[in-house]
Amino acid sequence: MKIVFLDAATMGSTPLTEIEKLGELEKYDNSTAEEARERVRDAEVAIVNKVIVDKAFLDAAPSLQLVCEAGTGMNNIDAGLCRERGVEVRNVAGYSTDAVSQQTWMLILALAGRVFHYDSYVKDGRYTRARLHTDSDHPYTGLTGKTIGIVGMGAIGQKVAAIAVAFGMNVIYYSTSGTSHCTDYPSVPLETLLREADVVSIHAPYNEKTAGLIDYDGLCLMKPTAFLVNTGRGGIAVEADLARAIDEVRIAGIGIDVFEKEPLPEGSPLLHTVHPERIILTPHVAWASEETRQRLADEIARNIREYFDNEHVHIPPVIVGKTWRQVADGQ
Repeated sequence: MKIVFLDAATMGSTPLTEIEKLGELEKYDNSTAEEARERVRDAEVAIVNKVIVDKAFLDAAPSLQLVCEAGTGMNNIDAGLCRERGVEVRNVAGYSTDAVSQQTWMLILALAGRVFHYDSYVKDGRYTRARLHTDSDHPYTGLTGKTIGIVGMGAIGQKVAAIAVAFGMNVIYYSTSGTSHCTDYPSVPLETLLREADVVSIHAPYNEKTAGLIDYDGLCLMKPTAFLVNTGRGGIAVEADLARAIDEVRIAGIGIDVFEKEPLPEGSPLLHTVHPERIILTPHVAWASEETRQRLADEIARNIREYFDNEHVHIPPVIVGKTWRQVADGQ
């Protein structure tokens, strides 16, 4: 069996030992659309992360039986066309819940705790030259008693919420699917969430319901002391509007790990604000702890193994225990 991983650079140096045991594995750091079509011609299994799987891709792969998404989101795969062609599609859900939750709170705590200001205050000598034993001009924001508003209360949203409760915060959420499955916390309209939350944290999939969901008008509803964090998907919060809100001090700060275009273009408004000290930007790494990447590799191997162990019998698509509709709704 021939397996091709068309953009394996996303896995870094993570060993792919369990995948290699299943067949002949060809790894490519990156693949253009043209290169992907050539490399998949005689493959039974294609592993992709951002490579587009469309009609041209499938036309070029007559032997293809299984497409494995090296992640959870599948905006890059035409799953309906794959089903028409008899090609199974599987992703890995839940592998990065703990990692993304950890990095979400890293961003929240860094913003609320002014950690980068305090660090530079000491390192650049201002503390040494000061007469006080503390920096009394820049108090940080306490979280106890504050409200976190979570956009998308799936597995990651619920993990973030549980940590918020441990900090003594109140939790509200907005269901981007329109169905409030979680009954542990109040579900509210988006406008209410933006008005009431001291921290807005985005954990929704990118789709027609969430594209541009939080724009300038929405940001203007937020408290000037509030923070917004996005570790969900780029494009849910409009980047130009985020930069404008920061420039106008409409909100206190933002922490962004995902972007409308990745890598972030040099001309991005997020890189050219008048208040860069209010912004933390990370390069789409919230999912990518060392442990999480290994778990992802092993789960991809499991998906391949299970598919072929079932002797190619196609069953109604289930993605690691979740239906396609549940994943699409961000559950």
